[in-house]
Amino acid sequence: MHTPHTTPRKASHTWPALVAAAGLTAAGLVALAPSAGAQPQQAPSHRLTTARSCSVSTAVDVMACKALKVTSGADSLAPAARSAHPAAIPPGYGPTELRGAYALPGTGGDGATVAIVDAYDDPNAEADLAVYRSQYGLPACTTGNGCFRKAGQSGGATPPVPDPGWAEEISLDLDMVSATCPACHILLVEADNSAMTSLGESVNTAVALGAKYVSNSYGGGESGADSSYDSQYFDHPGVAITASSGDAGYGVEYPAGSQYVTAVGGTSLQQDTSARGWSDTVWGGAGSGCSSYDPKPAWQQDGECAGRTVADVSAVADPATGVAVYDTYGNDRGWEVFGGTSASAPIIASIYALAGQPSEGSYPAAFPYAHGGGLNDVASGTNGECAGSYLCTGVAGYDGPTGLGTPDGVAAFAG
Repeated sequence: MHTPHTTPRKASHTWPALVAAAGLTAAGLVALAPSAGAQPQQAPSHRLTTARSCSVSTAVDVMACKALKVTSGADSLAPAARSAHPAAIPPGYGPTELRGAYALPGTGGDGATVAIVDAYDDPNAEADLAVYRSQYGLPACTTGNGCFRKAGQSGGATPPVPDPGWAEEISLDLDMVSATCPACHILLVEADNSAMTSLGESVNTAVALGAKYVSNSYGGGESGADSSYDSQYFDHPGVAITASSGDAGYGVEYPAGSQYVTAVGGTSLQQDTSARGWSDTVWGGAGSGCSSYDPKPAWQQDGECAGRTVADVSAVADPATGVAVYDTYGNDRGWEVFGGTSASAPIIASIYALAGQPSEGSYPAAFPYAHGGGLNDVASGTNGECAGSYLCTGVAGYDGPTGLGTPDGVAAFAG
């Protein structure tokens, strides 16, 4: 299953052209495979060059990570909150900005375990995590103090083979949990490969090891097997499970299409002079639409999809308003800027942790629908062509690309 990492080629495509193409193909897009042949693309507003950490594949029921790395033009991004060695830190959002943008409390989540499920091994995961947390003055999270744990697909200590592309995804996920919920414990479960069956077994392992919050920053095309995947891997009452909605624009991917997960869309996040101090618009790469296989959960009431609609909520995902990440495996860059719904999924999982443990038997995906006042509505922008429908257009109230909106505190994520 493993494909070696190769250096991405530079792209000559424009962002609008890529989004338009994605809108035509995303519903049938299968996996972004391991990291070979990653294809760069231009980000919309700052003429950034970005590259997918995991490349597109045609293999059915094989997943791909949703991390988008900024490869040039990062100097035009918003400045980071820097504490030491400022020249080494990219101008992406850090913990101060993210917690401010979403009005998150300064405390909470003590001892709660947020699980990150990804494929392949990142040998430098714990060491890179330590650098990120030290840089921003966050408490240490190590194997030694019991805060960090890395496990294989079945829960053992032997890791799978490493992959540089998925290692970038792992670093992004660990750093977003750290930024959002510094007091949370982190469990990294590394699947043997990127098949949905392997990643699904890793979700089960995460829950078996005690995680009440599980983030999945990967996706692939929907398939007829999704209903069985739902019952085997994602039906965990009392556990908040998040999944990235995708980075190819309008169209549904799995497992975001599962009725049991919180599908997390993406926004462009900008500082402004409003009372909130921030504003969101739809990110053009965020996945959305009507699932072809999953039924509509009882808490979803929108009218144009007979089945499951993606997404439920959202957070920052636009690489042009990206986040700072520290990663060293397979490259010598260290500090980099990332976007993609790979960033938004662990942010939302960690906010569930800040909100408190879900009650036994509950489905946390329903919580935001009962507490809409705890979200920032996103009412502008689009991620594709759908005749102006809310399924691809930011509108007042619910819409596909951003769901019910972005977090305004933790109330929307409490049971």
